[in-house]
Amino acid sequence: MSGGGTELILGAGGMLARGLAAERPHALSLGIRDLDITDPAALARAVVPGVSVVWNAAADTRVDLAETDPAHLAVNDVAVGVLAGLCREAGALLVHVSTDYVFDGRAGRPWREDDPVSPVNAYGRGKLGGERRALASGAEVLVVRTSWVFAPGGVNFVDTMLGLARSGKTELKVVDDQRGRPTFAPDLARALVRLVAAGARGVVHFANSGETTWYGLAREALARGGFPHVRLVPCTTAEFPRPAARPANSVLDTSRYERITGEPPRHFTAALDEHLRLRAEAAGEPAT
Repeated sequence: MSGGGTELILGAGGMLARGLAAERPHALSLGIRDLDITDPAALARAVVPGVSVVWNAAADTRVDLAETDPAHLAVNDVAVGVLAGLCREAGALLVHVSTDYVFDGRAGRPWREDDPVSPVNAYGRGKLGGERRALASGAEVLVVRTSWVFAPGGVNFVDTMLGLARSGKTELKVVDDQRGRPTFAPDLARALVRLVAAGARGVVHFANSGETTWYGLAREALARGGFPHVRLVPCTTAEFPRPAARPANSVLDTSRYERITGEPPRHFTAALDEHLRLRAEAAGEPAT
């Protein structure tokens, strides 16, 4: 994997970082209380010779807030460049996670790694800036773009839908004209480890298989979660305005990942079943 040395997981406490900690239990996990990645001096004290891999799972994913608050750039853009420079000096591999939102959504097919990027929101522009800083740094870098991430214990669409249903909501309006591929954070963590083990560098896409809309994802989550009585009403993006624009098609093509690892991602519905089982176990409830 890395020829020895210390591995760092940044963003401890987040959905992906927890998955990475399970995959790499020997790694040192650092959260915001341990390391402010927007502080270059703090980063320089952490990324030193002897560090072999830095798994950067730290991100500001508040997409709508990013439209009016540029603070997200400090984490998603500027810090990635500083981190990459330090990895170059230390001889460490940087594994950085990016987003489907670097694309404008206008393609009529899944997005490949070499397709033109053109973000339609500030969050996507910030994440693209981080990608570019990392790839231009001269460090060994693997950038993995992913989409629609969910896992127990984090803020995500699946748990939001389940929470609304549990609170007694009997009807929910959900956007049905944005398409993507949901991604289970533990599956993404395993994918990152497999890619590094295979020597992957540059940009790779990973998401669970099976494309759907937010409406389709909500339908699967509620049906599998024991809330088939909740009425879902499909709507258009125009009928459910948000501060940040979203791409209509952010489906990622994972062919390169499959060629490198020899393993196709499992279907998102299988991942949903595991997600629900883990949620039930954490709550001390029987799985639905």
